[in-house]
Formats: sequence, C-alpha cells, structure tokens
Amino acid sequence: MKWLPRLLGALLILTALLLAVSRAPEVPAEGLVARWAAPPSDFIAVRGLVVHIRDEGPRSDPEPIVLLHGTSASLHTWDGWAQALKKQRRVIRIDLPGFGLTGPFAGEYAADDYRGDTYARFVLDLLDRLQVQRAVLAGNSLGGEIAWRAATLAPERVTRLVLVDASGLDFQPEHIPLGFILARLPVFSTLSESILPRELVAASVVSVYGDPARVTPELVDRYYQLTLREGNRRALGLRLRQLEPGAAASRLGQIAVPTLILWGGRDRLIPPAVGEDLQRRIPGSQRQVFPALGHVPQEEDPAATVAAVQAFLGLAAPGP
Repeated sequence: MKWLPRLLGALLILTALLLAVSRAPEVPAEGLVARWAAPPSDFIAVRGLVVHIRDEGPRSDPEPIVLLHGTSASLHTWDGWAQALKKQRRVIRIDLPGFGLTGPFAGEYAADDYRGDTYARFVLDLLDRLQVQRAVLAGNSLGGEIAWRAATLAPERVTRLVLVDASGLDFQPEHIPLGFILARLPVFSTLSESILPRELVAASVVSVYGDPARVTPELVDRYYQLTLREGNRRALGLRLRQLEPGAAASRLGQIAVPTLILWGGRDRLIPPAVGEDLQRRIPGSQRQVFPALGHVPQEEDPAATVAAVQAFLGLAAPGP
C-alpha cells in the first residue's frame, strides 16, 4: 500500500491540471458583442430585460415569422432559414432568456424562473414590445415547446406553427448530451460556472447532429463562447431542473391553427416517435421527417428544411 499516497498525489495533480486547463470564467455580454452581434443584430428592452434580436425583411408583413431556438443554442441557429425567408417575409429571431447574448431573466421578470409558460409569456411580451399583433411561431426543441405553449395561452396572436423536434411531451430520450446531464446536478452546475471544457461542448453538439462530419470548429466555437456569457451556465442548470415533461400536453388539442411538424430522423435526444405523438395530439397537423438529420435539422441542413416551411407558408422558393 506504499504506492497509494503516490497515486492519490498524482491524481490530485492531474485533477488540478485539468481544472486549470478547463478554467472558463464568465464573460460579460459586452465582451461577446463584437463577434456575435454584428449587424443586423440589435438590443431591445422587454419589460426591463435587454434582449438580443435580429429583425429582418419587409416591415409591412402583417404576420412576421418569429424563430425560437432550443436549449443552449442562440438566434444563429436560424441563419440559413432567415437568409431564405427574409426575402419575402419579416423574420424576427431572438436569443431567449438564459441563452446567447440575452442572458438570464431580469427586469420585471421573476429571477430563476425558467418554466415553459414563463418563456411563452415572454414571447408574447416581445410581440407587444414590437407591436406585432399576430405572428407565425416557429421553434426548435425548447423553442418549439415555447411556440405551442404560446399558441394555447394566446390563440388570437398565433396564425401558424412550425414545430421542429419540439419538446414538451413526456418521453424517454435515447441519448442525452453529457453537458445536459451534468448541468442538472446542482454540484456540477455550480462548478461549471467557472470550469467548462471545450471538448464537453463539442461532444454535446456532435451528439445532436445526424452527421457528425457537419460539426465544424467554428460551430463549436459559437456554442462554447455564447455559453460563457455571464449567467448563462447557471440559467441552464435551473432550466434543466425545472423541466415539466408532459405537464401541459393536454393543451395541445386546443391548437386550431395550421401546424407543420418537422423532425430529424436521427434525433436521439427527442426521438421521431415524439413527433408522431405531437401530430396525433394537434388536430389537422402535418409532419415531415428528414431521415439523415438530427435534433437541430434547421441548422444541420437549412436549405432542405426551409423548403418545407416555404411550401407550408405558400412562398415560392426565390431564385439565387
């Protein structure tokens, strides 16, 4: 047993080195703006919360398209869709509270409340702030859940829904990114506020893509750097611990607007069977599966997925 103290010492040194290498202090939003909020980005106040937004396309559009991203993502996940849709429609995309450059709930919003209906009411407040009376809501994962919850809370405000690998039902994931697992544990969540291995973020992004070869270093940089935004890691832990799987599912039958459900056939976080369940629950909804794509199909193959949206909205695909 003489070797045991040496082994423990070596492990402590190795741990210290790993922690030093993985040290990732929080970054104020101002330190990220230059890279991630170039024009046409803007910042607006919604009930005292400063929100990162991109608002493009014709202002005369009576029913703008509002794009809502998923957990740990940002408005950049919609770059491809926005580029295609803004030629004919007004396209509004935002960083949701707790993510991207918006940061945690603040202002008139209750701190530390990241439940689904809280997010849905925030989106309705955003529409009020922009003086948008009616809109098409489209969302991926958490954003999809926020979209359908908003449609049940204020049906007169939503004209159509596009749900992309949407959350909100009770189901069993086939695979959960390690970063999400650790973030749900209070001890690790607190630790992650100062330590975040880039490799952990990279592995989490790869796990939600259908084709890992599509994950580039630049893409990982975006996810990693925006996660460092001050307050985002703590907000992520709170959001994941406040999940309410299936809690509002009974409201899906109230949805009476045309609804398009898009799903990645290789989604292991929210498997395609959940999309089938959503279609059964939402009257008259239609569904399209992209067999080779994963949990973020709008990001992995924007051209193929936005074509389905253009058809759903009755938009002619514009030429180059």
